[in-house]
Amino acid sequence: MTHTIQPNNPETTPAPEATDIPAAAPASPSAVSGVPAALKRRIPKYSDLAPLMQFKKPEFSKEARLKRASTIWELRDIAKRRTPQAPFDYTDGAAEGEITLRRAREAFLDIEFRPGILRNVSKIDLSTEILGKPSRLPVGIAPTGFTRMMQSEGEYAGSQAAEAAGIPYTLSTMGTASIEDVAAAAPNGRNWFQLYLWTDRERSLELIERAARAGNDTLMVTVDTAVAGARLRDVRNGMTIPPALTVKTVLDASYRPAWWFNFLTHEPLTFASLSRYTGTVADLINSMFDPTLTFEDLDWLRETWKGKLVVKGIQTVEDARRVVDHGADGVVLSNHGGRQLDRAPIPFHLLPEVKQAFTADNSDAAIMLDTGIMSGADIVAALALGADFTLIGRAYLYGLMAGGRAGVDRTLQILEKDMARTMALLGVSRISELTPDHVRLLNK
Repeated sequence: MTHTIQPNNPETTPAPEATDIPAAAPASPSAVSGVPAALKRRIPKYSDLAPLMQFKKPEFSKEARLKRASTIWELRDIAKRRTPQAPFDYTDGAAEGEITLRRAREAFLDIEFRPGILRNVSKIDLSTEILGKPSRLPVGIAPTGFTRMMQSEGEYAGSQAAEAAGIPYTLSTMGTASIEDVAAAAPNGRNWFQLYLWTDRERSLELIERAARAGNDTLMVTVDTAVAGARLRDVRNGMTIPPALTVKTVLDASYRPAWWFNFLTHEPLTFASLSRYTGTVADLINSMFDPTLTFEDLDWLRETWKGKLVVKGIQTVEDARRVVDHGADGVVLSNHGGRQLDRAPIPFHLLPEVKQAFTADNSDAAIMLDTGIMSGADIVAALALGADFTLIGRAYLYGLMAGGRAGVDRTLQILEKDMARTMALLGVSRISELTPDHVRLLNK
């Protein structure tokens, strides 16, 4: 039964009988002075101060350092302090004026979330399915080259952290750990292999066969490197593979002894999937990759590779449709992290158009996205606008440089916490509930 409680109305409530009025209490000192007792100055007692005096012993361990990082940007700050300039800039930089990278990050900032209220968000489910298999989180690790140059644990740390998190890990053709070694390091992980098609098709076929034998279920072919982008930070740093011991690098090393100790006391860097190579990154790309690559080569790959085939480097709706017509199971909307063509299209801006096109085509091809992701909120925004999955490159490398395997774990912890909080505040408890109505692009 519902009870209605009426508010007191001083105009209608009868005044109490005179006999009911209690004797007036003596006025308190604060009432007389007009200052509440709680606001009067006094000398604090030790019993008041004791609970506040909880001085902690300073902690300088790797675990404490990583725990203090609450954002990917804070991991980046740690990484910059601990990594020599050349490898840090190789990770952090982009092509020419780095306009594309800046715009990609700004794209995620120039949105407005539109939350729903009064939803049950006591439990948040971040799991999803990508390319026919489950992933505990809607994010995987993108392929990155020369990874052991950033930190000696390199691809081993990335693949093992991905395995522990229940997400896919993608090994680059230009990785510093072999296909077989990564499979052995993360035997229960979901390992993908990223392929650059060489002018030498026999060597490409050899890599494809090795990837299949090692249990990789997805081949990700990158198609936006006909030639190398103008990565000016690398040019200015005299970046070579492996890093050269010049006067500049020796001086730089004096501030980062841990990195150099690890670098010099572990196996020398090599392209584990390739033969030994010495030279600049641009020279390697320009000498090895095939500028004659066409859609016919994609047809050859589709016939050759029996697993899932994903094309990375899609930057127009038309190309997204065409690669699916040529047999791709999914696309990665990507401008190579802004490292190839400056002023290239921004994947996050392209996403709604590709989603609309695939819906119109009744295509079930997966839409993935990378470039610019620096928080879990970025990932949630991409999912809301139509992405099936996302990939992180720099974000995980910042964690790697900050603390090896533990740093990659911390990256994924930060992103997971961000995603769960953002979804709860949006009023959704699972990824399937996210829709374009949850995000508004402010500058589009």
